[in-house]
Amino acid sequence: MPRKPRFQLIGMPQHVVQRGNNRQACFFAEVDYLYYLDALGRAAQKYGSRVHAYVLMTNHVHLLMTPDRNEALSSIMQSVGRRYVRYVNKEYRRSGTLWEGRFKSSLIQSERYLLSCYRYIELNPVRAGMVDHPAEYRWSSYQANAQGVADVTLTDHDEYRRLGRTDVERQAAYRELFQRQLDPGLIDQIRGATNHELVVGTNRFKDEIAAMTKRRVRMGHPGRPRKEPQEY
Repeated sequence: MPRKPRFQLIGMPQHVVQRGNNRQACFFAEVDYLYYLDALGRAAQKYGSRVHAYVLMTNHVHLLMTPDRNEALSSIMQSVGRRYVRYVNKEYRRSGTLWEGRFKSSLIQSERYLLSCYRYIELNPVRAGMVDHPAEYRWSSYQANAQGVADVTLTDHDEYRRLGRTDVERQAAYRELFQRQLDPGLIDQIRGATNHELVVGTNRFKDEIAAMTKRRVRMGHPGRPRKEPQEY
């Protein structure tokens, strides 16, 4: 079966997920997370994309990025993937693949769903039962977005900047968003769109993207439904 073409829309944010092969661990020590983030920041700068949110889980990563050049996301993920695999194989005297095939991604409507995607990503460790609050998990963008901790990997999205006039106001408003739970239906929508590389947005937005890209943007219904992989 031919690979589904990726969305190549400059200036539109995408939620990116890459998993470890067979759901196996990708990070083994603190230095591994630091190495990955350094590689991500360098690649994003080189190939032209802004990183707005991320979480590095034990066996997969979630990223929220806006490409500023054509093919930017593919170039970034290929660069980070190769560099990180070489590092892990050398550091842990292993060989072979680390990642599960190519990364998955979904287009996110910024005006309606972007901040929900921020929350979906940074709440991963909470849903996984690893921590009680996202602030307790070191390897995510929450501490930067909500508490002002310096993080050179990140660039604020315009929707985030609209939360307040100053950094302090924006961070306070962002923390307030986490006082409310994400709707389970929205969690399923984000998860399903990413797994099937579709679009998260209103029906009108999806129709516009379908017209622009000439590709399917919604879940199909023919045949027996495929069971979604469990993820957080």
